[in-house]
Amino acid sequence: MASQAEALAHDRHFMRAAIALSARGSGTTWPNPSVGCVIVAEGFIVGQGTTAPGGRPHAEVQALAMAGSQVRGACAYVTLEPCAHHGQTPPCAQALIEAGVARVVIACRDPDPRVDGKGAAMLRAAGIEVVEDVEKAAAERILAPFFTRVRLGRPLITLKLAATLDGKIATLSGESQWITGAAARAQGQILRGEHDAVMAGISTVLADNPDLSCRLPKYSARPTVRIVWDSTARLPVTHALALSARKKPVFLLHSKRAEADRLAALAALGVSLIEISEGAEGLDPAAALWLLGEQGLTSILVEGGAKLAASLLAAQLVDRLVWFSAPSVLGADGMSAIGALGIAALYASPRFTPIATQRVGDDLMQVFDSLRAS
Repeated sequence: MASQAEALAHDRHFMRAAIALSARGSGTTWPNPSVGCVIVAEGFIVGQGTTAPGGRPHAEVQALAMAGSQVRGACAYVTLEPCAHHGQTPPCAQALIEAGVARVVIACRDPDPRVDGKGAAMLRAAGIEVVEDVEKAAAERILAPFFTRVRLGRPLITLKLAATLDGKIATLSGESQWITGAAARAQGQILRGEHDAVMAGISTVLADNPDLSCRLPKYSARPTVRIVWDSTARLPVTHALALSARKKPVFLLHSKRAEADRLAALAALGVSLIEISEGAEGLDPAAALWLLGEQGLTSILVEGGAKLAASLLAAQLVDRLVWFSAPSVLGADGMSAIGALGIAALYASPRFTPIATQRVGDDLMQVFDSLRAS
């Protein structure tokens, strides 16, 4: 008989496989979380599944289908507690019960009030052994976008900055292409694919003419949503973003000050219009993110510009920061990556904790998580 330590090592091994599956679906499964599931019988994986693009079918359903008759008496490893409610599909907890699994190992409990312990309770009531919190931290990092939307009502925000060593994104004349090298830009494409949406301010959109989509085939199953932060609807109807809105979704965040004729022209091209309330510094970032959460988005990559970055940082709405540093300097007359924050004391500055550092070509990529006061 295996010792308790051996059993835990066994569970951790297979849960890591489920977590790897979970990571594959990042950015394609919203409004549902990207869940991974593996079915193990006699020490071998006999079935596996990942939440499909658009959120259906669920990971458990696909893993059970692959396992077939081998599922009876097997163990299911799931990164998120199986759902217990009837939605567009029957509960996954019920599917596991009917399939005849003997044991279910769960990494994270689902914070959705419709589940939150009910899935595990349903399994236990059916006589199935349930083990929770295996590789919880690793699974939670991948599921953080879903958790953020459920708990806070808004998407998880990743701010991506590509700047010189002294924090500049363009020269005095406005030249910005390219601050970082090809390897860093390729990594930026991966970041786009891993998020539900990419957002940029209208000044960046007009200056750089970005497509804001992910061009990697791996993430083509569901187009990345493009979001333009544009209080007065300055986006031209001839801009590539507006002209491609029917093929790849574009959300335009605007205020009531935007001209009705401009909004109508953009809407006619397929641009989705979302009116946001305004504060002293422009569009209210908290209101904007709440409304984007209402659209089902769970994660947004913010790519610019400096004013938008400052607005989100000042409102403490940046959850992750990805900083690409180029080995160059531009000096005080270069354009800063982040606009004015009005910070008079060090204690008031947004704080982050380093998570990872990676060399990408000649540049350096650093990843940080927000460090907020509890």
